[in-house]
Amino acid sequence: MELRRRDYHVERPLLNQEQLEELGSRSPAQVTLQWRTWFRCSRARAQALLLQYLPVLAWLPQYSVRDWLLGDLLSGLSVAIMQLPQGLAYALLAGLPPVFGLYSSFYPVFVYFLFGTSRHISVGTFAVMSVMVGSVMESLAPDDAFLLGLNSTLDVAARDATRVQLASTLSVLVGLFQVGLGMVHFGFVVTYLSEPLVRAYTTAASVHVFVSQLKYVFGLHLSSRSGPLSLIYTVLEVCWKLPQMVVGTMVTAIVAGVVLVLVKLLNEKLRRHLPMPLPGELLTLIGATGISYGVGLKQAFGVDIVGKIPTGLVPPMAPRPQLFAKLLGNAFAIAVVGFAIAISLGKIFALRHGYRVYSNQELVALGLSNLLGGIFQCFPVSCSMSRSLVQESTGGNTQVAGAISSLFILIIIVKLGELFQDLPKAVLAAVVIVNLKGMVMQCTDVVSLWKANRMDLLIWVVTFVATILLNLDLGLAVAVVFSLMLVVVRTQMPHYSVLGQVPDTDIYRDVAEYSGAREVPGVKVFRSSVTVYFANAELYSDSLKQRCGVDVDYLLSQKKKLLRKQELKLKQLQKENKLPKQAAASKGTSVSINVNPTVMDIESNNDVEGSKAREASAGTELEDTGAWAPEDAKASDISSLKALGLPQPDFHTLILDLSSFSFVDTVCLKSLKNIFRDFREIEVEVYMAACHAPVITQLEDGHFFDASITKQHLFASVHDAVLFALQHRRSGPVDPVLVTKL
Repeated sequence: MELRRRDYHVERPLLNQEQLEELGSRSPAQVTLQWRTWFRCSRARAQALLLQYLPVLAWLPQYSVRDWLLGDLLSGLSVAIMQLPQGLAYALLAGLPPVFGLYSSFYPVFVYFLFGTSRHISVGTFAVMSVMVGSVMESLAPDDAFLLGLNSTLDVAARDATRVQLASTLSVLVGLFQVGLGMVHFGFVVTYLSEPLVRAYTTAASVHVFVSQLKYVFGLHLSSRSGPLSLIYTVLEVCWKLPQMVVGTMVTAIVAGVVLVLVKLLNEKLRRHLPMPLPGELLTLIGATGISYGVGLKQAFGVDIVGKIPTGLVPPMAPRPQLFAKLLGNAFAIAVVGFAIAISLGKIFALRHGYRVYSNQELVALGLSNLLGGIFQCFPVSCSMSRSLVQESTGGNTQVAGAISSLFILIIIVKLGELFQDLPKAVLAAVVIVNLKGMVMQCTDVVSLWKANRMDLLIWVVTFVATILLNLDLGLAVAVVFSLMLVVVRTQMPHYSVLGQVPDTDIYRDVAEYSGAREVPGVKVFRSSVTVYFANAELYSDSLKQRCGVDVDYLLSQKKKLLRKQELKLKQLQKENKLPKQAAASKGTSVSINVNPTVMDIESNNDVEGSKAREASAGTELEDTGAWAPEDAKASDISSLKALGLPQPDFHTLILDLSSFSFVDTVCLKSLKNIFRDFREIEVEVYMAACHAPVITQLEDGHFFDASITKQHLFASVHDAVLFALQHRRSGPVDPVLVTKL
């Protein structure tokens, strides 16, 4: 059934800001001081704080054993199977003995079970965090500092002890940063890390991870490097020492890598038919350990193995505060990156499964995981993308899956860890490299960003290049600074437009984009796409004057110049005619001097007759002015552009569309006042329209409104301002009700 077309007529009053406030009964919003509620003490508040900072007490009593336990059990087992090889491998990536990767897969995971709000992320060792820790270890505890004697023998025990102390202290400091930021509700800091920045950073970090594993793949002994261009120097050194590689180590890494890739491809093919993915990493570790033990890869082929893995848990160890100064910058960078990755994944899973993740509590939970983990000699952790996907896909429903995986890791630490002493390090390197697939595939972002947003592409490229060349800590700093600077630059390069009315509507659009939009005769409507503040206020004023098609500054300067000439001429005539001081005092209101080409010619004539003629003319003018009525004096005002012989603008009203303004600062207030002053000097009235309530409050607080600029110059919409300008120009008083055809 076809709808019949109807004509609608809308009648409503024309509203300026004063009338709108009166009609809507506007009153200042009451400011609630949040800090007052922090010190209130009651049983309900204490319970709310307890549930806020210890979420396990909120969801665990409601845990459905029948519906969720089996899925959490299978998910926890699957994650533990992945966490074992990854913990061993990422510990080597961090420059630490492999067993400390197992510790970092147990303590932080159990702490997050108590304090975390995400049900699906898998907290523990992560490649990006591990390589950042490894960069710190290479910088503060390089191998060159532990060489013994003239034969350059490396004191491995002393190096490992120093690095463990550094890593645990670093973890405590990272935890303190994260807990402190979470307690002051600073979780929004992650919003300054845009998605292109995070993805480019993790992609560049995966390149660092790959390069760091080349020495294990080829069995090479490389120099310890850190700082800018360390990645380039490492690649060059690998190429230089490639003839010295151990063939057995390379073959072991290649075979392990091929097996892992085949198992992953098989899992993708049989994903719908398998209750849980095949544990390819665990099977590869078990097989490689058995082959290494049976064949004797170390003795026969010189393949480097993991070595002794102590069983049991280590006692807690206090951090060394004297190291805080050295680790401060790296700790903050690691804290921010770890939280950014964790909260990004947490929000993805929360949106997918219909629950909420609290960023500040996540910051506290991750901080406590690192803080307590550091006391038990763990290195900083975050969440793993691959393990989180496995935890979700295998039926994980709550944080219980993480607790179960940590218990499996505990069993391995206490009883089974020593079984992996003959595991080749090349196999762990293969595990790390194969798991980089997801991050490396993010390189395809370049193509999509090229089509979608060139600015985001620029952020991606700068972040990637800076992280590759300047290392992970400096690269992150450069990326964040560049991203913020780009935001500032984009606000300084907004889109300015002159708006026209779409026929038969009250809609106003850019006349450059909408060919059907027509400017209202005599009215200019100007709009900026961003808010105006100290960085772009001058650009806003300049663009306004340029788009209006009138050289405002030229008119103002010429007007002042001509008025100055009039004043000097009047003083000269008064002196020649010896006029009384009273006449000179009244020149601003009752004296009218015609400045036109004839007068200018007379002024340039210096003969006696011309001088007498000027005196006679001036005398006649002065006599005539005394008999003029006030209306005649106003009509022939000497300060008008027409009287001065200057061109007049082709519009009588300027309307500033402020709908894009989200705030105003003192510089913006001064700029707006200057716009009112300058355009009124060239006989153009200025109005403002579509201003949001917070901006109006800031205008009031900044004493913007005064005797010359009142709220009657501020309208609820652009259309109201246009109608008022046309009515006021045509007849003076404005009709209270205007009819608009839509």
